[in-house]
Amino acid sequence: MQVQPFHLSIPVKNLEISRTFYRDVLKCEEGRSTEDWVDFNFFGHQLVLHEKKDYEPQRISNAVDGHNVPVPHFGVVLTWEDFENFSNQLIKANTKFEIAPYIRFKGKVGEQATMFFKDPEGNALEFKAFRDIGQLFAK
Repeated sequence: MQVQPFHLSIPVKNLEISRTFYRDVLKCEEGRSTEDWVDFNFFGHQLVLHEKKDYEPQRISNAVDGHNVPVPHFGVVLTWEDFENFSNQLIKANTKFEIAPYIRFKGKVGEQATMFFKDPEGNALEFKAFRDIGQLFAK
């Protein structure tokens, strides 16, 4: 099976505030749009923001590696170098992290750099990088 980019659609209360965040902070290229939605090139994948004025994100978490990981969340796996550059970009932009960049499972199978933050609407995002991408699904 040939792998293709995924498509993800998320609700937002304020399309303009969210559009600015994904375009200017995360540096995602904007694609098609209407008054009610906009799509972005989200690291090679299609992300569509749909304005829904009564949207209220869930505020739950799950304990992982001593941190409260926001659930649900979405994001992408970057290369180690891209993760370092992107996390530095976010730090310089004064991003408020739910979980600041750190190394998870250090010295174990699946060792990874990870960070969590929320968009202006409270949608949780995770970006990670594996020291050995071959361990992406390792047990």
